[in-house]
This record gives sequence, structure tokens and C-alpha cells, in this order.
Amino acid sequence: MKPVSFVVPGQPVGKGRPRIGKVGNHARMFTPAKTASYENLIAMAAQQAMAGRDLILGPVLVELEIILQIPQSWSKKRKQLALDGRVYPTTKPDKDNVIKAIYDGINGIVWKDDVQAVDGHQRKRYGATPGVKVRVVPLEDADSENYSVKGAA
Repeated sequence: MKPVSFVVPGQPVGKGRPRIGKVGNHARMFTPAKTASYENLIAMAAQQAMAGRDLILGPVLVELEIILQIPQSWSKKRKQLALDGRVYPTTKPDKDNVIKAIYDGINGIVWKDDVQAVDGHQRKRYGATPGVKVRVVPLEDADSENYSVKGAA
């Protein structure tokens, strides 16, 4: 199988913690609206990239480039340093929360489940156009769900 690549446009959003609401006398957990909206955007971008392809069933490597918008309040000099990769974004959203949102957003679209992500490379930087560049690389041809590990008995 070939790799799947796509871009999720706009300022990246980290996966929010589930909230607890009350329905009648029962507690109910729900995903925050901002997270649900962002995961829908991820799903749409992934569906376009898949263009009718089958789900990836085997292990995958995931490459993410998380690009944050440069704050408008910064000086021209500092903005240029950020574009040159010399100033790093140590602000929210947390890299790991963006990863969770991307992984959950492509479940059932690119792969069966995010447990298939066994290797990866992620980076968070500033850029002129915010978004997340996603590349999912199958690590083996997966015609079946029976995998064998070399050297295993």
C-alpha cells in the first residue's frame, strides 16, 4: 500500500479532556465541541486523501508536522526568526494532544484503529500557514490480520 498524505487546514487544536454533564439523574461524558469540530475537519481531509481506498489494516508510521500561526503581536524580527525555525512554539496546544486529535479523527477512515501507529515522527513549529501535515505510511502489506514477527516461535 502507498502512504496517505493530507493537510488539516487552520490553527491546530489539541484534544480536549472529556467533560461530564448531567442528563436527568445520570452523569454523561461528552467530547468538548471544539474538539469534536476539529476531529470532523480532520476526518474530511482524510476522506479526501483516501479517495475510496481501503483502510490500512497493518502497522503504520505516522509523520506529523504541526504548524502554528505566528502571533501578530510579535516584531518583524521575531516573526522572521520563527519562520527560520529559530524560535520554537512552547505554547498550547500541547503536541501530544494534537497527536491524539489527529489519530482519533482518522480512526475508521485511514486505518481501523490508532493502535496501529507503532512508529512516528512529530514536530511542532511556527509557519506562515497554520495546519497539520499528516503522512501515514504502511509498514507492511496487510492482506490479512495474521502477522508474524521474525524470530518469534
